[in-house]
Amino acid sequence: MANYKTCRTCGAPLHDDDIAIYRKLVYRGAEDFLCIQCLADYFKCPKEEIEKRIRYYRESGVCTLFR
Repeated sequence: MANYKTCRTCGAPLHDDDIAIYRKLVYRGAEDFLCIQCLADYFKCPKEEIEKRIRYYRESGVCTLFR
């Protein structure tokens, strides 16, 4: 069953950006997700790097996940 409401690791509530960036960076067809912090931990990078990519994709207007 798909879980679009909470992070599968920490249980934090998910927002549209959490789901979109997970689908962009990990797996487009995902049905369970990580919050931005857990995604940063997964990639072993700062949370700010994930947020920077979200801003980039949104401002580029090219990626349909961020419209």
